Amino acid sequence: MNREEPGLPAEPCIAVVGCGYWGKNLLRNFAQIGQLYGFYDGDPARVQSFAAQYPQARGFAAYTAVLEDPRVRGVVLATPAQEHHAMAAAALRAGKDVFVEKPLALNVEEGSDLVDIARSAGRILMVGHLLQYHPAVQKMLELLGSGVLGKVEYAYSNRLSMGKIRREENALWSFAPHDISVLLRLTCSLPLQVTATGGAYLQPNIADVTVSNLLFDHGVRAHIFVSWLHPYKEQRLVVIGSKQMIVFEDSRPDHKLLLYDKRIEFKDGGFEAGKSEATPVDFAPDEPLRLECRHFVECIVSRQPPRTPGEEGLQVLQVLQACQRSLQMNGEPVQLSATRLQPLRSL
Repeated sequence: MNREEPGLPAEPCIAVVGCGYWGKNLLRNFAQIGQLYGFYDGDPARVQSFAAQYPQARGFAAYTAVLEDPRVRGVVLATPAQEHHAMAAAALRAGKDVFVEKPLALNVEEGSDLVDIARSAGRILMVGHLLQYHPAVQKMLELLGSGVLGKVEYAYSNRLSMGKIRREENALWSFAPHDISVLLRLTCSLPLQVTATGGAYLQPNIADVTVSNLLFDHGVRAHIFVSWLHPYKEQRLVVIGSKQMIVFEDSRPDHKLLLYDKRIEFKDGGFEAGKSEATPVDFAPDEPLRLECRHFVECIVSRQPPRTPGEEGLQVLQVLQACQRSLQMNGEPVQLSATRLQPLRSL
């Protein structure tokens, strides 16, 4: 049994596919929990480089070799989004459990196909919506569930940076899936309607900046502002409840989670908002990606559905695709079915 990580398989069982910008972080985390069996990348030089860094793991020369190896129980895909459907489908059909980084696929049809394949094959399909595994978000959800915040009335997120600019997807598809995932979790519902606007300044038809507005049942609203053309990094999620308000700002060096009272009084014929001091909220210091990686392995062992299953990735795709359609129509509203979602299980 792995001494550092009790409860996990005695022998490594994970193959990471795609060892680039994000894949290298997955390699590190699976190695640190003792579950990195092998890895593959389309660039042989990159495979050779990581073979020197992780000599205990097998560097595969082809993706087919990953799927044919019986010691590989779980395949982790950190490849470009346009490759997710074909590679995940092949892994599921080969009898492997699959953890695919966001987005699950490039459209709802491909995402639905992957969910169907996983269900038919009896395989686990997990989507890498990392915020769902962040201890601060877990604490937010705990406070919401306990009634401390009251009912969600409004929420917004800013995910901004002067960061990695992609050619295969716009800022909406690159940055917004994490926040959409959390908003669906907070509201337990798909939105009734979305609108989205944005601008492409660096490459034709690839938006660098987008603002998406989501309308949920009972008047609950949210907006998501994303940009990779911004002078400073900001990762902020604000939830306004009927009783209290909470702010998660991951880009801060400390006090990342702050709780505010919501005191509104009727005075002298009008409303008056009382000043509210911020109260820091403690949460576990665990690395979210480590928790996510460990969770995938635990699901392989227990055969329990993951916290972010393929079905949840499909819900996020529905919202993304609707936002993209509105973006292309210069902000025209796009309707969705306000489906109530089953609360997903906690970690």
